[in-house]
Amino acid sequence: MKRLLIANRGEIAVRVARAAAELGIETCGVFTRDDARSGHVFAVDRALPLEGVGPGGYLDAAAILDAARTGECDALHPGYGFLSEDADFARRCQEYGLIFVGPNPGALALFGDKARTRRLADEHGVPILRGTEGATDLDAARRFLGDLGPAAAMMIKPIAGGGGRGMRVVRAPDELAEAFDLCTLEARGAFGRADLYVEELVERVRHVEVQVAADREGAVVVLGDRDCSAQRSRQKLVEISPAPGLSDKLRESLSDAARRITQAAGYDSVGTIEFLVDLDDPQGERFVFIEANPRLQVEHTVTEEVTGIDLVQTQIRLAAGETLRDVGLARPPVTTGGAVQLRINAEAQTGRGAVQAAAGTLSAFAPPGGPGVRIDTHAYAGMPVSPAYDSLLAKLIVRTPDSSP
Repeated sequence: MKRLLIANRGEIAVRVARAAAELGIETCGVFTRDDARSGHVFAVDRALPLEGVGPGGYLDAAAILDAARTGECDALHPGYGFLSEDADFARRCQEYGLIFVGPNPGALALFGDKARTRRLADEHGVPILRGTEGATDLDAARRFLGDLGPAAAMMIKPIAGGGGRGMRVVRAPDELAEAFDLCTLEARGAFGRADLYVEELVERVRHVEVQVAADREGAVVVLGDRDCSAQRSRQKLVEISPAPGLSDKLRESLSDAARRITQAAGYDSVGTIEFLVDLDDPQGERFVFIEANPRLQVEHTVTEEVTGIDLVQTQIRLAAGETLRDVGLARPPVTTGGAVQLRINAEAQTGRGAVQAAAGTLSAFAPPGGPGVRIDTHAYAGMPVSPAYDSLLAKLIVRTPDSSP
């Protein structure tokens, strides 16, 4: 691997560029016409323009592949979001002779379909919530809600994608039609696929995810866990590693379940298996699988801080054909200390108190520093901020070497 196209924008594109540079790999980046002054444009060795504007430009697979050809790249990193979970795009990369820095297309298609992944978990003895199987229409969703009973609620979810987009809670039948339409529109816009399914809602839970890595020889290693329970509108705001307050038994059960799902899927990259832990379980041991993310997570940073492992470099090296043993992960790493990540967003409050993406120019940008402080960002003073894109400006990661936060 000599030259890598980063098919993304923002802070994750900067993060990938840094990891590639440390491995001695040249990088090409892409940008749309309305995103030419984003900080990621200046982080790569060569920046290539796309004809489109807005998120649609970064979702244009043909244009992205043309950029890879123009830049004479032999590999492509999709980051997260956009085309990162598109199995057809991963196949097209292979057809173009590009190394796709992610899982093989078969595993990507499986983990990119939440309904199929639920079935896989169930077949391998991992507990799941009650839900529908496969793409679900409005009538089937209505029947499912009725079967749950009058006091129950459900969650509408997109079969593809992640990041909280295309999700809505429904507590009453008269809320369903509007919520279903909104989720359909959001899923199609964010992931290019409008299919939805529905799932029982469990109210009092913790959101705990397990970081895994796997190679083409079928080896799987668990790299620790994170708590992502602090969320707003189903999007994570604060992430902690290791997840505090878990018993040794529960932590091992989560790790074992994540390992089984990963191996059963034939997965061969860095990824995340997500669970809900039931706060009302008297024994404190009940958990259910919710989804697998076949890509780098926004919150990968906290796992890096407590393990000392560069997950992006690991991802690149596994894609290039190295094994877990080659990258020094023949066995789980020792976790030391604790880390917290907080997302810094460009946002404004409406008159009703709701939050929406802000637009304008950053007149000042002075992130903190010091021992144990890390900033992942693409922002700089004078950078224009468009509401067309995700509002994330930076991730603030703070690590303590002595104990979990």
